[in-house]
Amino acid sequence: MKHRIVVLGAGYAGAYVAGNLARRLSPADTEITVVNAVPDFVERLRLHQLAAGREMEAQKLADVFAGTGIRLRVARVTAVDPERQVVAVADADGGGELGYDTLVYALGSHGSDCGVPGVAEHAFDVAARPSALRLRERLDSLDTRGRRGEGGSVLVVGDGLTGIETATEIAESRPGLSVALIARGELGARLSAGARSHLRQACDRLGITVLEHTSVEAVEATRVLCADGTALASDATVWTAGFALNPIAAAGGLEVTENGRIVVDDTMRSVSHPNVYAAGDSAYAIGDNGRPLPMSCASAGFTGGQAIAAIVGRLTGRKIAKTKLVYSYNHISLGRQDGILQLVDDEGQAKPTYVGGRKAARVKAGILKMSLWANAHPTFGVPKRKRRLAAAPGVSAANVVA
Repeated sequence: MKHRIVVLGAGYAGAYVAGNLARRLSPADTEITVVNAVPDFVERLRLHQLAAGREMEAQKLADVFAGTGIRLRVARVTAVDPERQVVAVADADGGGELGYDTLVYALGSHGSDCGVPGVAEHAFDVAARPSALRLRERLDSLDTRGRRGEGGSVLVVGDGLTGIETATEIAESRPGLSVALIARGELGARLSAGARSHLRQACDRLGITVLEHTSVEAVEATRVLCADGTALASDATVWTAGFALNPIAAAGGLEVTENGRIVVDDTMRSVSHPNVYAAGDSAYAIGDNGRPLPMSCASAGFTGGQAIAAIVGRLTGRKIAKTKLVYSYNHISLGRQDGILQLVDDEGQAKPTYVGGRKAARVKAGILKMSLWANAHPTFGVPKRKRRLAAAPGVSAANVVA
């Protein structure tokens, strides 16, 4: 009987884990199934560019996994039952259940309305491809392609990395629109003084109005209501103020944090269910600095790599290699030709050193291209020898092939 590995989610973490497991483990002993709600790989790091008007062809997961032996199930995960070791899914055929021996949970995060009235009904977001395309359609209807500010008004709520990248991309790509960015505190508060200055200069150059120390209490169809009683007119409100985790892990009885991230040990193994691993935004992993890794693409790579090493090591009876769990910089795009690379210290605080301008933009573009290529070639560079399973801790004897 083959050892069944099921990977939930085919984003940056899930696709990376599945492809590498397929290359490292013998198909004589294992079968790998990937469950994803859509048939495409979503470049989440570039969805703000898609919304702003850039053409982006979606990669088909069937092509990504071609030749790997991975089974792709296009379906929505509706429940996880770690006691019975099954996953419930729903698809066009009605769905069903998938049994597993090892589960990799990489469903990631999605946009959150943060409990603010009107966000779900009236705001746009760039957390998924369909919502980014809806925003793009709205911007098309507002953009007169005239001089700066002659078109409609766009209000971006949230000054995290996503909010900054979205506001600057829209302002640069669609100069006819009037773009404003709402920051709860000081703009770029987590950046160094030099990087904050660079960010302000970029906003000024692009004509972005920055509203600092402003809290949004409600979103309506044509305006945003602020805590101080101010009403801001908006033809398109883009909400980037928060992200949330899928509640499926918590509902299934896995130990999770307050916001739903699966609590894992230093090998990405669930502390409550040893045959479940988490990677990417879904994992609450403690980095080498003793602090939780932030939800990010970089963290997806580190946690995914550690999950691969742990699963292969335990199933084949070999020593588990340890992956460095570090977070050393923030990278922010400011349109196509500008950016900020902000180094951070072991405490997660910004270092005085940063790189700005075209050089930072080129580095960020390179990272995006590399991430896309790596996910399209998930087994590149991995040793060709496929390991057979062995009697190892955590492997059921019924599922081990001698």
